[in-house]
Amino acid sequence: MLELKNINYIVDDKQILKDVSLKIDDKFVVITGPNGSGKSTLTKICAGIIKPTTGQVFLDNIDITNKNITERSKMGISFGFQQPVTFKGLKVSDLLKLAKGKEASFSEICDILSEVGLCARDYYDRNLDNKLSGGELKRIEIAMVIARNSKISIFDEPEAGIDLWSFQRLIQVFEKMIANTKGSILIISHQERILNIASKIIYLNDGVVERYEEKEKILPDIIKNINATCKKL
Repeated sequence: MLELKNINYIVDDKQILKDVSLKIDDKFVVITGPNGSGKSTLTKICAGIIKPTTGQVFLDNIDITNKNITERSKMGISFGFQQPVTFKGLKVSDLLKLAKGKEASFSEICDILSEVGLCARDYYDRNLDNKLSGGELKRIEIAMVIARNSKISIFDEPEAGIDLWSFQRLIQVFEKMIANTKGSILIISHQERILNIASKIIYLNDGVVERYEEKEKILPDIIKNINATCKKL
């Protein structure tokens, strides 16, 4: 379980997060809300990329507030960036072996690639460079998180910058992850199809958690607000 207690984050005299307290132990939790509401900041604090101004972060009741991203990764927290990074000279199979943290056989790597809809024959020896499309990089990054088998898997808008086909495949990948994970998946998204497969939804607005409820209770109101906003535009 990941728990945040009274998290505040201030930068350049601007308060980005305001007294955020959450317990995340459901299989698939989606963070949504208007642009600039602090969603990415919140996930980066969970992952240890940035440190809160005040407040505490706990993993399974252990205070990890002062632990960095590397230390938290070793404890079981993975982070998928909105724009996946590329590594010149590193192959897809090398990345997945590193993520697994132990010797991984050819068949194990192939199985992980298959889980995210990539043919092992085509991708096992591919270089992680800019010749890969956005959708390919997203799926490889998700494969890396799957290989890590983390307690908490965090994704920052994984649908950003990918085409419709890749997005449809992405939904299938997340559905499979939900079925197989023993931990929790925390994801930032505005997409209704991703919101639809959530266990719970966190609605963040102006740095404040306005609602944190089961999908069935909150999603109709979110869709209503989206539709109202679209009509105004």
